[in-house]
Amino acid sequence: MLTQTATEPEKSLPHWRLTLPPRPLSGLTVLVVEDSRFASEAVRLLCLKSGARIRRADCLRSATRHLRTYRPAVVIVDLGLPDGDGGQLIADLHAVEPRVPVILAMSGDPDRAREALAAGADGFLPKPVESLALFQQTILTVLPPETAAVVLRVLPDDVIRPDRSGLRDDLTHVAELLSGARDTTAVDYIARFLAGVARSSHDPALEAAATELARDHLAGHALATDLARISSLVQDRLSRVAEI
Repeated sequence: MLTQTATEPEKSLPHWRLTLPPRPLSGLTVLVVEDSRFASEAVRLLCLKSGARIRRADCLRSATRHLRTYRPAVVIVDLGLPDGDGGQLIADLHAVEPRVPVILAMSGDPDRAREALAAGADGFLPKPVESLALFQQTILTVLPPETAAVVLRVLPDDVIRPDRSGLRDDLTHVAELLSGARDTTAVDYIARFLAGVARSSHDPALEAAATELARDHLAGHALATDLARISSLVQDRLSRVAEI
């Protein structure tokens, strides 16, 4: 194996900076805070193709445990989490010194981008997160200044399609939540979570049902019809996934 002695300037650079091409995120550790298995799998595949390592937390509490032990270079935070608002985690990360180099928000609702940036996020990834080029470019453009000299390159046009088993897990999770939904918090979470899953799986009918549930809930309308419709749609999607 050929070896090369590092020059003095090179010695001062972090390992991941020296190994950017051809996989531009080589050496980086990415923490994705996301409760959807389907969306998490998409990010895992994007990281794998980009050379980055990935760790996953499915809620704010789990993310806090990870951050006590590890210092990732990139944190990607879904804005709708089961135990709180991802925007607050972004604000907390932005305020800590030394700051995580890259903080990105992720959501199926593009209207939340401004809110995330105001909280301190460096960028926003709209769901579904499938484009390798968009994923890499979003991170590369906000990496610290010492990485700005990366050689120009052609961005890959790969589109990531995660395994449908993650979608099955997400739909099963929604079905379980629906069976026990009794309060406002549960309905809010079901609407947000399901809308993100629907958008990630390119299911406009399911997304529309989740949006209608959120709208009727906000307006104080009766939700029995919405919940029954969503339950039927979820069971239908589960049967389809089982056949694949």
